[in-house]
Amino acid sequence: MKRIARVAFGGALHHAVEHADGVQLADGRILAESQVVWLPPFEVGTIIALGINYADHAKELAKELTIGAKDEPLAFLKGPNTLIGHRGFTRRPADASFMHYECELAVVIGRTAKNVLRADALGHVAGYCVANDYAIRDYLENYYRPNLRVKNRDTCTVLGPWLVSAADVPDPHGLDLRTLVNGKLTQSGNTRDLINDVPALIEYLSGFMTLAPGDVILTGTPEGVIDVRAGDEVITEIDGIGRLVNTIVDDAVFGR
Repeated sequence: MKRIARVAFGGALHHAVEHADGVQLADGRILAESQVVWLPPFEVGTIIALGINYADHAKELAKELTIGAKDEPLAFLKGPNTLIGHRGFTRRPADASFMHYECELAVVIGRTAKNVLRADALGHVAGYCVANDYAIRDYLENYYRPNLRVKNRDTCTVLGPWLVSAADVPDPHGLDLRTLVNGKLTQSGNTRDLINDVPALIEYLSGFMTLAPGDVILTGTPEGVIDVRAGDEVITEIDGIGRLVNTIVDDAVFGR
């Protein structure tokens, strides 16, 4: 299995692959994870995120929801300003009372998809990576209808570390995923419990918009979200895809 990354080192952008000692740059140099600045592992196009796409998470939030099982998938767009990479720092605003992680399988489009049938959908996938898409609950106007300032905040969408080829993930619907906060397991689930699976999402989205190479679909998170605070280390993992490390920091780090 070949895992691909994009990193900054020595004032330049490099493509890299996984190595037992960290990462190996295209020129052969081997560096520790801590020696490089990690970027999202591919050139990101449109970011499409799904909300309430796990049955257990929907049950967890049942008192707050006004959607039902027959409603269309809850999808919304995110700006490029939200993205950071592995080992990055995510800002928690001083006035936030409840900010939580969301461990998600990210689906990366590999070829143009327009009006794609479900049966053909996975043929348009380049690969997969791990996403951690933070939400600040007290900024929400309505939990099922994310507003701009809660889902488009700088540094609040972590993507990486690796892009894993679709050929190496024959079935994206049986993957365990989990979150650890300061080493303690707080969230676990499996992609088999997606309400709208990957082919269904590609069929639905490509029915009204053209998906282009580099577009990414964040498929939602299972139950188990908790509040995180400045200083917390948050690790989101998906078996066979990767282990994404992120640290929460306060306003002072960003000069605010």
